[in-house]
Amino acid sequence: MTYQETLDWLFKQLPAFQRVGKAAYKANLDNTYAIMDVLNQAHLKFKSIHIAGTNGKGSTAHMLASIFQEAGYKTGLYTSPHLRDFRERIRINGEMISKEKVVYFVEKNQEEFLRIKPSFFEMTVGLAFSYFADEQVDIAIIETGLGGRLDSTNIVSPLISVITNIGKDHMQFLGHSLAEIATEKAGIIKKKIPVIIGEHQERTDQVFIERAKMQESILSFAQDSYQISWYGNGLKIHDKNGLLFSLNSFPLKGNYQLKNVCTTIHAAKSLNIALPFIKKGLENVKTNTSFSGRWDIINNEPLTVCDTAHNEEGLILVMEQLHKMDFHHLHFILAVVDDKLLGDILKLFPKDATYYFCKADIPRGLAVDILAEQASENGLHGEKYNSVQEALLAAQTHAGPSDLVFVGGSTFTVAEVV
Repeated sequence: MTYQETLDWLFKQLPAFQRVGKAAYKANLDNTYAIMDVLNQAHLKFKSIHIAGTNGKGSTAHMLASIFQEAGYKTGLYTSPHLRDFRERIRINGEMISKEKVVYFVEKNQEEFLRIKPSFFEMTVGLAFSYFADEQVDIAIIETGLGGRLDSTNIVSPLISVITNIGKDHMQFLGHSLAEIATEKAGIIKKKIPVIIGEHQERTDQVFIERAKMQESILSFAQDSYQISWYGNGLKIHDKNGLLFSLNSFPLKGNYQLKNVCTTIHAAKSLNIALPFIKKGLENVKTNTSFSGRWDIINNEPLTVCDTAHNEEGLILVMEQLHKMDFHHLHFILAVVDDKLLGDILKLFPKDATYYFCKADIPRGLAVDILAEQASENGLHGEKYNSVQEALLAAQTHAGPSDLVFVGGSTFTVAEVV
């Protein structure tokens, strides 16, 4: 099989949640354990940090990976979804898994996959864990895909567990209240393994405290230990004793990243990573891990920003940052997936912007006619376009020199422009 043939087979044979949604969701770990039986229990052969949360888990995972790389560790990184290339999901020291290794893995295990019938995500977890085990990584940073308790990654026994925050996303699977969603994500808290919670949230704190107590796990809140603030283009990091260190530059410009930096520092220090490596890891996160899609400036004339925020909590923070920016008029390229509570997110968007409605090139993408109609009912007006790229070209053509173009609504919208 060629690499493209391998990818085509994977996407056709094994349903991928990011493409088809609920049909790919498996409400148990049976397939994952069956895959590990085939792969000689690869998940037991490397140390790991396991990260869950509604928002910020990808950012936190990339920053931690960068820090461990700077500290000299051979560092695996597993994240999802990808933006441009499937292999972005699986990296060692920032380098994507090779096409040859993807092909070899599938060819070697294809017969067993046909027997087990795993989801795309379950197979990808198997690929990542097998690769990390074979390459003998010193540590792997593992991001959950969806939830925690029943997520395919939840077979690792990590050095620490991290939960960034809880918000309203994937509610058709995880529950209809923050407490219910927190209960699912708290499923990554394991017996006597320390757990770090990124933020205090009134409706979820007790869920984590009770789960940690039941599991005899030491629990701490990162927010209690560090305060992060902007310092020009860099950051100042304070602990209870005062200034801990400062960064002259920090490449992730989303204001929401301050919370993720706090969580990242707490996790790294809990594993005794020295401050110089933490500092370098934060400063070099984009270089070390090729992280993108979060408040990325993709063009300067006109200024064009994209961000993958796609649920209520994440979009609130992005909209707050947009409102603080100095521009004449906002041109907003918008495409979403069809399983969102659309009314809850459309109400967050500014009504004085010009909208460019489109559909991301995935089956889950919401039809542009439906999006435009519901947007109009919420006071958002603009034109419909056949693709994200067509919408982007139109927005950048119409934008004046002092205008701002923003691309968002979904990870998959951003994937087509970065």
